[in-house]
Amino acid sequence: MERRAILAAVGVMWLGCLVVPVISVLGEPSPVWRWLGVAGVLLLTVAHASALHAAATPSVSERHRRLLGWGFAAATVLSIFLVAPAGPDDRYTWAWIGGATAGFVPLLLNGVWRWVAAASTVVVAVGVGAVAGGSPLTHGVIAASIAASVIATTVLPFRLWHLLLDARAGREAVARLAVSEERLRFARDVHDLLGHRLAVIALKAELASRLSGVDPARSAAEAAEVRSLASSALTEVREAVHGYRAVDLGDQLVAVENVLRDAGIRCTTSGSPAEISGEVATQLALALREGCTNVLRHSAAAWCTIDVSHDAEETRMTIANDGAGTPVGDRLSFGLRGTSERLAAVGGTVRTSSRDGVFILDVVVPAP
Repeated sequence: MERRAILAAVGVMWLGCLVVPVISVLGEPSPVWRWLGVAGVLLLTVAHASALHAAATPSVSERHRRLLGWGFAAATVLSIFLVAPAGPDDRYTWAWIGGATAGFVPLLLNGVWRWVAAASTVVVAVGVGAVAGGSPLTHGVIAASIAASVIATTVLPFRLWHLLLDARAGREAVARLAVSEERLRFARDVHDLLGHRLAVIALKAELASRLSGVDPARSAAEAAEVRSLASSALTEVREAVHGYRAVDLGDQLVAVENVLRDAGIRCTTSGSPAEISGEVATQLALALREGCTNVLRHSAAAWCTIDVSHDAEETRMTIANDGAGTPVGDRLSFGLRGTSERLAAVGGTVRTSSRDGVFILDVVVPAP
């Protein structure tokens, strides 16, 4: 959502800066210079739009972004020879292009070089004005004014958006670290739980083996104790795993709702998750996380609803969002397929459907 708003702001500013150059080029009496000017404006528009779109798209590789940046620079230089000579002198055609270029350059570069490039572009606009006709001072004032307006309108929101991306990446890193620490804690608990038991079992088994030929009765007693120790250890491990896997479905819903809202997706939840616990809550939480991931990664949703209901026979969770695209029927993604397989083991089902652009994920778990 934030990215779209920034791209819209950049697009509006760039199109506004093109109004005067386009009018000037179309008013050029010479057909040759008129069409050369039109070609220059089109080339400039494509190159600048591509570079600015890449700058606002984190998934674009740094190499691709650099290539588009060079295209941005090349199109700007070519526009001096194609667009600047076209149109009346008093419309200062290239001053508008130079000002817009100077204003958008800071979005493509980092450090002090972005400001050096912006100032240099304004100086070039003055030089173009001196050569192409018109007042160089007026060219410089127009270019500097437009550059300042573009920078004030787009650069600050653009930088704030990048800070938001960094903050989200930091939250994800903290979440991954918390998961890793919890896994380490669980591994230590299991090690402490089984280490002593297994050492005693090994000693008892060795003792039973040695006594089998000389004292069968005592050997049988030791073997029985080994079996008892193994059974006790298995019970303790199962209890530990059950406690580790226990989840609060209500907390999971709140967490998912916050994540979706942070991503700019309006999310509403309904139902009574607090009344659901045990294995049912665990299975629903797994399906909920997978459904949330799909909404974030595979859709352009603006809203999402999550409803949880249950009765004496089954518990149902329905996740709907408006980013479905083309209908998908019951074809499950890889993550949802894994969720479906886990639920099938306990008699549950996962179904997906798409109606009028709304994607629906329906999860049903039978009562234990």
